[in-house]
Amino acid sequence: MQVGLVGLGKMGGNMADRLTAGGHDVVGYDRSPQSKRTVDSLEAMVNALSAPRVVWVMVPAGEPTRETIQTLGELLSDGDLVIDGGNSKYTDDQANAERLAARGIGFVDCGVSGGVWGKTEGYALMCGGDPEHVAMAQPVFDALKPEGEHGFVHAGKVGAGHFTKMVHNGIEYGMMQAYAEGYELLQKVDLVENVDEAFASWQSGTVVRSWLLDLLVKATEADPNLSQIRGYAQDSGEGRWTVEAAIENAVPLPVITASLYARFASRQEESPAMKVIAALRNQFGGHAVGKAGDTTDIPIS
Repeated sequence: MQVGLVGLGKMGGNMADRLTAGGHDVVGYDRSPQSKRTVDSLEAMVNALSAPRVVWVMVPAGEPTRETIQTLGELLSDGDLVIDGGNSKYTDDQANAERLAARGIGFVDCGVSGGVWGKTEGYALMCGGDPEHVAMAQPVFDALKPEGEHGFVHAGKVGAGHFTKMVHNGIEYGMMQAYAEGYELLQKVDLVENVDEAFASWQSGTVVRSWLLDLLVKATEADPNLSQIRGYAQDSGEGRWTVEAAIENAVPLPVITASLYARFASRQEESPAMKVIAALRNQFGGHAVGKAGDTTDIPIS
């Protein structure tokens, strides 16, 4: 099958390789001349594809994706299909689908999980859209997904794919935070001398084993005690969107919400909120406070 792929970065480039290895003809475009692109413009990519065309978009979420889809809407024709495989917010999908539908162009949103390992292990795919549009791209999905019966779902109508991927990432936040907190507690006590080995031992025979645990063990093998890594964690936005959706639907998500806030805390050299708490404890109870810049422990008072 022939497919156009817009965006050949860490994810898109590996996806192009996996599709090619699966026997598909990939016409790739990326703004960077240093990429593995096969054409030098969106128009050239569209012209190189045979109708009905299938174009997969793998560019950063937000305005870059909206601009790309708008341009494709002007270049593609009735009966063609656009797949948004980036980390777009699900609320953008309906607008993009309506804009394309006005020109007879189909739209599928597809959440993609797999990271840098997807090229060899396969990508978990979560799609939203009309059944006929999903079926049109099914050979592409089959080539990208992991081998076996799992790894692909047509989750529902337009927006369902990105919403499902959003919740997936929210769960990922919570799982990572649980591992992180356990790791810190094991390091804190004098009893446990081999924290990295303790985590590695959990890879077999325990209910907490997972691919995330395997990746953590891999990281500690390369950097024992993670001594070379700064404790600063960004968020891609999907954790925030998950919490927002939970609020809108009155669904309690205490674990995922706390894990998101923990990432915010990781970016503060010194917490203004904790300054307020320290000041209040001093005011009402005369408890000791430390001076700015002093890193020594404050005696319990």
